[in-house]
Amino acid sequence: MNRDGRLGVGIIGAGRVGPIVGAALAGAGHALVGITSGSDDDRVEAILPGVPVLDVAEVVRRSELVVIAVPHDELPGLVSGLAELGSWQIGQLVLHVDAGYGTDVLAPAAGRGAIPLAVHPAISFTGTSIDLRQLPASYAAVTAPAAVLPIAQALAVEMGCEPVVVAEADRPAYAEAIATATQFARSIVQQATGILSGIGVENPGGFLSALVRSTVDDALIRATPPSARLEGLDGLDGTVSG
Repeated sequence: MNRDGRLGVGIIGAGRVGPIVGAALAGAGHALVGITSGSDDDRVEAILPGVPVLDVAEVVRRSELVVIAVPHDELPGLVSGLAELGSWQIGQLVLHVDAGYGTDVLAPAAGRGAIPLAVHPAISFTGTSIDLRQLPASYAAVTAPAAVLPIAQALAVEMGCEPVVVAEADRPAYAEAIATATQFARSIVQQATGILSGIGVENPGGFLSALVRSTVDDALIRATPPSARLEGLDGLDGTVSG
């Protein structure tokens, strides 16, 4: 890391997640050195204006911190392929944002001297600036070797998230919880809006918006331990109303 803690950050993956994570880190003062090309380079340019579009090997070569935001099934092969090419550098930070993996998937990079980190911001990314407003209200699952765990936690905070440590062995269960919440919510909303459309309700998504949000908020409150609810109330004005 530089003396002031700022890093040269490269992004591998130009889908919904990579550019947003890059923008969040840039907002924290890090320098973006490059991003790989994606299916919508105009959108990426709008989010990260002026950031060079480079091939994967060049992104890795230029970066002190490499953020990998590629589909789940592509991550292992990408990491091992770059290791075979000798691309990873000693002391380089390598961070992926996949819910289902810890740092074991980064073992080929670690074997070349890189520092493996796993940070998953727990939001549904849209790939737009909306996500940058959502991150400060979110948590991030953080997995890393004990010696470098504070680095992973600090990067999560710089993305705007509150870090929560998830053990390597628990990442599959964590990923299942995330998938259950997102897939179930989407399925139920799609089913309900379809029914309303069928009876002639215009803008069924707008019609259900307040209901769905308030129902989810109520469910989350009920799932929160009473002690945590009190802590949340304490943070409002220093008192708890009865």
